[in-house]
Amino acid sequence: MDSYVFTDSGPKHMMVKTGSGSSPAATMININWDSHEHRRCIAACVVNGTYAMESDEYMNRTHTGEALAPAWWESFNFRRLKTLRYECECLLCETKTRLLSSSSGAHRPCSIYGAILEHVPAAGAGSLRHPSSAPRYIVAFRGTILRRHQQQHHEQQQQHQHTVFCDMHLNLRILVNKQHGCGRFRDARKEVGRLLDSVADGSHVAPAAVWLVGHSLGASVALNVGRDMATKGCYLPTFLFNPPQVSLAPSMLPQALRRVAKRVVYPTSYAVKAALGSTVLKRQERDMEALFQTLAPWVPELYVHERDIVCQGFIDYFERRQKMLDRLRPVAEVAMKLSLRDMLISTDPAKNGDGQGVRPHLLPSARLWKNSSYHYAHGLEQWWKPDSELRLSSRRYSDRGAEAELLYG
Repeated sequence: MDSYVFTDSGPKHMMVKTGSGSSPAATMININWDSHEHRRCIAACVVNGTYAMESDEYMNRTHTGEALAPAWWESFNFRRLKTLRYECECLLCETKTRLLSSSSGAHRPCSIYGAILEHVPAAGAGSLRHPSSAPRYIVAFRGTILRRHQQQHHEQQQQHQHTVFCDMHLNLRILVNKQHGCGRFRDARKEVGRLLDSVADGSHVAPAAVWLVGHSLGASVALNVGRDMATKGCYLPTFLFNPPQVSLAPSMLPQALRRVAKRVVYPTSYAVKAALGSTVLKRQERDMEALFQTLAPWVPELYVHERDIVCQGFIDYFERRQKMLDRLRPVAEVAMKLSLRDMLISTDPAKNGDGQGVRPHLLPSARLWKNSSYHYAHGLEQWWKPDSELRLSSRRYSDRGAEAELLYG
């Protein structure tokens, strides 16, 4: 079953058949914008549409009636305003461009990394008001492309390889927290900034009506954009599916040793960071305190699977932070703003022109949705399933503490 065919793979629990056949036109979507489950499912479906856009382009379906991507947003009454593209920055593409540009005018291939969508009232809606919980716009970012289509021609295969190399290049940058200066991240911040400017100058739509959504690598892009906007006082609703943040060594160990390591390593690291933050890194700690105060009102939604090692770092960060706040609050309040890994990479982040000082994985506030279901841990498809299948729990964290855990399904 093709995961890009909406009627086969989409959220079945939201579909109501209105006629015979399996085309999207014969399927009505039941939407409750006040439901956290429906908002999650719609956000995940839209992101899958950005993956399908890249697939449509590889298979030459984009400008035909066979394109699969539009159903993933049109089913929820959205239309595509703009396709987001970027020039590949991986070493392979840069080298190839330099070798061929003088003779053939070659340029680095542009791949689709996202889309800007606008909500359009359904036909026959008349003068019904726009639902207060629904976004006016969604900016969606895809994750890493790995899947290869067997029917690709040679040129399409080359384009696919370029996209894979560039995605993996960005993944490596994320691993060392140096993604802020990458071209895709810069372009995403610019595009969202333009959208917000146009919204403010035209229809006066509140910034909260613009959603940021992304999966995996795309979640990292959405997180980066959301943080950047939050530092300017614009707090956008943000949905992050399997956001990448690989934890330190304890998460790599067998389960039996992991518990022991966490009891020893994490408290020790907090003590070390607190000691450094109170002495030699005092200026750095003050800068992060100011940043935390600015970012605190922004509460992104983080959707993670407890078995997904890619986003294990976020689970560990928030859960161990809360434990330390409960036990040793003065130590935790200093240590939670600092990163030993970043200290090793750069002892003075303020001098790093790549935005290292922003510390992208340290968030003062977030709502952590933890999934313990049987679904593929890093897959996007799980996130448009009903609550009853996901065994979800959620907890809102802030720099002052955490709310009680809520269970769903």
